[in-house]
Amino acid sequence: MKLPLHGFEPVISSFRQIILAFAMLLAVALQTHSTWAQTAEQPVAAVSSGIVAEQRPLIDDLKKQISGYQQKFKDKADADAALADLRLDLEATAKKLLEIGVSFRPRLTEINSRLEQLGQPPAQGQPAEAQIVTDERTRLTTEKAEINAVLGETEDQLIAVNKMVDAISDARRELFANTLSQRVDINYSLGSEVAEAYGRELQTMNQRISSWWRFVIAFKWQSMLAAAAMAAVTALVLLIGGQRVLGHLYLRDATVEAPSYLSRLAVAFWSTLMRSLTVVVFLATTYFFLDYFNVLREDIASLFYTLFSVIGIVYFVHALAQAVICPGAPNWRLVRVAPRPGRILMVLITATATITGLDYLADTINQIATSPLSLTVAKSLFATILVGLLIFSIALLKPLEDQETGKVKPWPKTISYSLYIIALLPVVAALLGYIGLARFVSQQVVINGAVVVTMYLGFLTARAVSDENALSSTVFGRAIQTRFGMDETTLDQLGLAASIVIYVFVLLLGIPVILLLWGFQWSEMTAWFLNVATGFQIGSVNISLVAIAIGILLFAMFYAFTRWFQGWLDTKVMARGKLDSGVRNSIRTAVGYLGLGIAGVIGISAAGINLSSLALVAGGLSLGIGFGMQAIVSNFVSGLILLAERPFKVGDWIETAGVGGIVKKISVRATEVETFQRQSIIIPNSSFINGNVGNWTHRNKLGRVEISVGVSYKSDPKRVYDVLMEIARAQPLVLKNPEPFVAFKALTSSTMDFELRVHLADLSNSGTVQNDIRFAMIDRFAEEGIEIPYPARDVKLNLEEADVLIEALTSRIKAEITSEGKKPKPKPV
Repeated sequence: MKLPLHGFEPVISSFRQIILAFAMLLAVALQTHSTWAQTAEQPVAAVSSGIVAEQRPLIDDLKKQISGYQQKFKDKADADAALADLRLDLEATAKKLLEIGVSFRPRLTEINSRLEQLGQPPAQGQPAEAQIVTDERTRLTTEKAEINAVLGETEDQLIAVNKMVDAISDARRELFANTLSQRVDINYSLGSEVAEAYGRELQTMNQRISSWWRFVIAFKWQSMLAAAAMAAVTALVLLIGGQRVLGHLYLRDATVEAPSYLSRLAVAFWSTLMRSLTVVVFLATTYFFLDYFNVLREDIASLFYTLFSVIGIVYFVHALAQAVICPGAPNWRLVRVAPRPGRILMVLITATATITGLDYLADTINQIATSPLSLTVAKSLFATILVGLLIFSIALLKPLEDQETGKVKPWPKTISYSLYIIALLPVVAALLGYIGLARFVSQQVVINGAVVVTMYLGFLTARAVSDENALSSTVFGRAIQTRFGMDETTLDQLGLAASIVIYVFVLLLGIPVILLLWGFQWSEMTAWFLNVATGFQIGSVNISLVAIAIGILLFAMFYAFTRWFQGWLDTKVMARGKLDSGVRNSIRTAVGYLGLGIAGVIGISAAGINLSSLALVAGGLSLGIGFGMQAIVSNFVSGLILLAERPFKVGDWIETAGVGGIVKKISVRATEVETFQRQSIIIPNSSFINGNVGNWTHRNKLGRVEISVGVSYKSDPKRVYDVLMEIARAQPLVLKNPEPFVAFKALTSSTMDFELRVHLADLSNSGTVQNDIRFAMIDRFAEEGIEIPYPARDVKLNLEEADVLIEALTSRIKAEITSEGKKPKPKPV
């Protein structure tokens, strides 16, 4: 008993296209109805137009296919898989019919345009038109009528296809409902009849298998051995290669006494996946080669396919239970299960999966041996009741271990009550005669439960990998860190990327398996994936995941090429041309922004996004830019002006608004200036455009340095002048041309002020030169007896006024002392 698809209907975007195209074709037919009436009375030659003659063979072929599909639908109305494949064929046929209808549109547009140019034929009593115009109008009208007739025929076929698609959906839904709701009257008095039928079934299967085996031994034993050998080699390659490449992910390390939670999760998930995958590959390869070498007969092929599927499912459930419970390695368990109850639990889970698989195998044997209904019902009844009893036993078990006391305890009430309900539902349904419902529940609980648990382990692993410092605690993380020399931050980022990959991998692997178990066909899922990947409609926007992925890939490729070209242009071309570092930075920045823009346009175009559709968005954003983003736009434009005009460049020494330092980076929004105290200051570019900027190294690094000094009036100013000139000329970093100059600047109250002006080839050496010159001044002035005086101040005192002031102060002090003595003294308390 194979379960068909239930009431879930796939949402396929092509249905919307079919409806839109049908409306378009109907509008064309209504538009041209009057033309048919006009041309019906005209004698025309029955000559097909060019496009109709081209499409006629394809239309006839599609009509034959549709007729065959109708007959196939009648014959396979009770087979869900055949109906699913037939539906996909009908959808492909409908798409071809739409393409045929669309192919006529350009020619119809040309005909209508030409008829408008020719105008209506003259009425009675009016002068007759030229015969060539009449013939042209007649020919065009005839061709238009012929095209419209073909469009009408195409519409009829499209309507028939759509009706058949709806009928298939109804039939599949009805099949599923009948399977679950059909009730069988169980007659328990037919025990002897069931036993006899079971004996006949065994005899029939024994004869079929024996005859096939004799055929294999006689004619196909070499092919049989070759198929088994190839399958074994394939499985061994996968097993050994998986252990070498991914063994650190799922092989338990016996030396680790307390593995982390992430390590236990990863081992459970990957061990279940890799071991099950090895068995599945071995079974699938064996079946493929046996079928390829024509070893399998049709009935034996069906039996082998079911048997291999059951073996794969049972092994998967057993591997999952073993990975979670770990009876031989308590420190690697994901659940705190006591040793003895854990072994019993694993046996019960494996037995439940085995009984469910044998029930599925018995259904195939029933079809091969054409067993009576009573035997089929008896097998299903026995299997479902046994599965229910096994699940009930799992619910009664006390497997959990208390971490503090070590005593066993039962399941939590939520889990135990859920297990009781799951156990009783198939048993009650089977005893009431709803065998289909009972089998459906038991199979879905066992198989889907195992898949969901595996997916849950994968999700837990992905979440644990993304935690901070989680990857570094695993063997895999430590191996990567040692091999590539990664730091903790980089390893955490790698763990985050790995978690995303695990999420996607679990979804891509688990969802198709669940859909297959629910009755969906592989061909249906393939069609859904192609529809989603190649494009689906959301309103008037067509979204294609493949196009988006290609767009992202092209953007990344062109952006990487831009970065490589920037480096190559800077190091290979401009460096050899001895260009200034500022020029190189400006060119490199401009190339970077140009390449980024080109990569963005290429990526957007490849993703299928129409750039013209962004005009409305750009218009709306312009208002926001005009009001709320003035400063940003101003800085952006100023940055472009700075890169193009280059009033300063990277490495220049500038001063603006009280800030002085070396330019380190010029971006389109701001410029980074590093002061001589090693402080980085980010200055908006508009400040340079709207304010004054001093650039000490605009065209070159040549500059003048001034050093002031004051000497005593006792010194000879001409000698001072000569000494300062000698000091300047003796300094090796001072340029000879322009020649040093000494300026006699001022005569102050205490000094004669001189200023030594020298030119340097590189102003960055100004501090060193000024220090050296000042040290030389001190030494030479001491040798020459030239004094550098302290500031002098003249103070004049009038002695007569001083005497009067002293007498007044003395009198005042005596008066205050006398008044203090006349005050009464306070009495003691």
